[in-house]
Amino acid sequence: VANRNTTSEEVSAKGKFTLTAPAPFADETNCQCQAPHEKLTIAQARLGTPADRPVRVYADGIFDLFHSGHARALMQAKTLFPNSYLLVGVCSDDLTHKFKGFTVMNEAERYEALRHCRYVDEVIRDAPWTLTPEFLEKHKIDFVAHDDIPYSSAGSDDVYKHIKEAGMFVPTQRTEGISTSDIITRIVRDYDVYARRNLQRGYTAKELNVSFINEKRYRFQNQVDKMKEKVKNVEERSKEFVNRVEEKSHDLIQKWEEKSREFIGNFLELFGPDGAWKQMFQERSSRMLQALSPKQSPVSSPTRSRSPSRSPSPTFSWLPLKTSPPSSPKAASASISSMSEGDEDEK
Repeated sequence: VANRNTTSEEVSAKGKFTLTAPAPFADETNCQCQAPHEKLTIAQARLGTPADRPVRVYADGIFDLFHSGHARALMQAKTLFPNSYLLVGVCSDDLTHKFKGFTVMNEAERYEALRHCRYVDEVIRDAPWTLTPEFLEKHKIDFVAHDDIPYSSAGSDDVYKHIKEAGMFVPTQRTEGISTSDIITRIVRDYDVYARRNLQRGYTAKELNVSFINEKRYRFQNQVDKMKEKVKNVEERSKEFVNRVEEKSHDLIQKWEEKSREFIGNFLELFGPDGAWKQMFQERSSRMLQALSPKQSPVSSPTRSRSPSRSPSPTFSWLPLKTSPPSSPKAASASISSMSEGDEDEK
């Protein structure tokens, strides 16, 4: 593990390392290239030469509202060659306001943003708008990395023209869809939204440069939005409650249908045409009919043997003490007729 105070040669020898501190400033570090600085070609640098030092690559810019497009450009500059040391120049507020326009972040904030980018090895404060031979020699710069779109500024059609002619320019690719101008455009387009947001977060109208009337209007809109949000929450809760009631009702109806089918099935099994109740009724009816129908009784009893010492006793027929009731009128009439015939025989 190496810290940010090591020299460029030591960093090159150790290769990849874990970052434990922000990148140093060029005017506050001893990170100087001590090896003989011979001029390199791009082909030589791509082969990993020279072996005794890293290739020193320089990238510059304003880096206002540091974003992923900036980081990707620096990543490309860092990985142009197998062994490279990336120096990043950041222009001051005076130069930027003079040649490009007002910035959102001041120079100190922009310097710090670059120091904490993982691809940056060293930050050069107050970088020149146009690179001079003296500046390139002072920082032992081998190549300059930037996108190859001509950058017209400070009375020149392309501030990197002389660098390209010297064979020291290496192009990088811009990231589409993200830039500082795009971010500022979003803020300006939705100015009212962000003004209301910051008022709600506790910023004063004076800090936001908002007039008294606009402040009242924004605060009223915030109250209206709060009411809308409450109504929306109530509606969502009501919908959830209705959905839960519908689900429970559906479950109850489904259970009731299942129980109804079960009850009807049990009823049919018991009272249907072939049900158990019919069979039980038939069995009980047959038992009652058997109980009501008369049994065959003997007409007369067998003759007793006469004793020689006693006189013979008259014979008589045994009548049943108990008779079962007739099962029908016809059976009753038949029983009466048989009894009358028996009386006549006795006579």
